[in-house]
Amino acid sequence: MNAKPTKAAPALTHLDRAGHPAMVDVGAKPVTARAALARCRVRFPAAVAAQLRASGMSSKKGAVIDTAIVAGTMAVKRTHELIPFCHPLPIDGCRFAVDWDGENALSIECEVRTVHRTGVEMEALTGATVAALTVYDMCKALSHAIVIGPAKLVGKRGGKRDFGAVAGAGA
Repeated sequence: MNAKPTKAAPALTHLDRAGHPAMVDVGAKPVTARAALARCRVRFPAAVAAQLRASGMSSKKGAVIDTAIVAGTMAVKRTHELIPFCHPLPIDGCRFAVDWDGENALSIECEVRTVHRTGVEMEALTGATVAALTVYDMCKALSHAIVIGPAKLVGKRGGKRDFGAVAGAGA
């Protein structure tokens, strides 16, 4: 019988051989264009969604979506300060799209681009989720039954492997 070669199981990259936390050394990786797209949903009770739609998506604290985009952008730029093993990265671009997803939910998308040795998946996820948290903060006076999630990586480009849908690292 011919034995088929087995593919090695994926390993956690942020643990050293002894199982201790460790930052990945990206020094030998090539510098390439990279992009990531993340999405997070914010679901409102029906009455709150109706009130927000009627008000043009504003609250007493200010323009909800505009504030969420600013907060998400700030979070993208500071991800390395929040997630212990994220590298500080030069962010070439950061774009948000916020739209109603059905009757009672907002979909928040964050796309981040860089040219570097490591990707921007964590930056995109952080941007989308902090924007969602900001929406919650600005709308919590209307209801505490607002639900955040799921948050997910929609796609990434650049590096070893591409995943899912994203406009592209060069876009």
